Amino acid sequence: MPGSSSSPHAALSGSHDGQPGPPPTSTSSDGAATPDAEKLARELAQQAQELRRQMNREVGRVVVGVEEVTAQLLIALLAGGHVLLEGVPGVAKTTLSKVFARLLGCQYQRVQFTPDLLPSDITGTSIFDRNRNEFVLRKGPIFTQVLLADEINRAPAKTQAALLEAMQEYQVTVDGQSIPLPVPFLVIATQNPVEQEGVYRLPEAQLDRFLLRIEMGYPGFEQEVELLRLHSRPVPEVEPLCTPEMILSLQSQLSSVHVAETIYVYIVQLAEASRRHAEVALGASPRAALNLLRCARARAVLCGRHFVTHEDVQAVVYPVLSHRLILRPEAEIEGRQTTDVLQELLDTVPVLEST
Repeated sequence: MPGSSSSPHAALSGSHDGQPGPPPTSTSSDGAATPDAEKLARELAQQAQELRRQMNREVGRVVVGVEEVTAQLLIALLAGGHVLLEGVPGVAKTTLSKVFARLLGCQYQRVQFTPDLLPSDITGTSIFDRNRNEFVLRKGPIFTQVLLADEINRAPAKTQAALLEAMQEYQVTVDGQSIPLPVPFLVIATQNPVEQEGVYRLPEAQLDRFLLRIEMGYPGFEQEVELLRLHSRPVPEVEPLCTPEMILSLQSQLSSVHVAETIYVYIVQLAEASRRHAEVALGASPRAALNLLRCARARAVLCGRHFVTHEDVQAVVYPVLSHRLILRPEAEIEGRQTTDVLQELLDTVPVLEST
């Protein structure tokens, strides 16, 4: 079943009217031209844009109308971050996650979070092996490459915290032993933002571990008609489009994407403006600014460009910052939301001209 992002800037687009054009060459830290870096970034952009096109085609064979959500999942993948997928039940959050993992050619595990789920149910535990006369580790489902944490807010904080080390350090500590996780490692956590009973709200520290928060809404009328038509016949199985090695290669090349000085300044100005906003109790941190940069680079290459524009930054502001800003109580009482504040920031922070 389909869904769509509610963020007004979520859609990927190749256009960049009014944005700075591509630089003649990339430059090193000492200002020297590095055309090899630009060539690498161009090749990355071609590969990423083709991956996006193929992903949309294959996902559309199973789930209808989720091009924007798929694009944001790809941004998180290339930027090496994790995703919090929000939406009411029945909009295909789980189905999309399974199809996405299948297309990546990665190992996939799903954990249904419940109030009685224990941390060891996720990370694993040591059991005594009588044949070997020693304790051996029985690994939990977190030892995978794509982990779907379904309805993550149904488990208490102690169980939710079992993911924190894995998401930040890409390792798990069991009985004092630190064990690295398979790479690439991506957590896609789902939650129902409407239901309030029997759920445990994610603390701010854990929310900050998610690179993006993606919202899935109801499909449009024509999309839902197409959905019924699609599922009136057997739904085909999708085949992997890439391998874990290809994903790691794309991630390692992301830093070659050119970023002009004006883009750095613009990102910091947005972060500082969020901290000074009268209705915000906690604004964007330096880590949030770094995440904006990573996601802007990922969006640029998915659009087929080897350089970042202001449009790329604006397009990822909502999914990157909406779960990181904390409004003052009086603003919440008045019905204000973080998306309202972010829109004001985009309207008021000036876009600098490239030099």
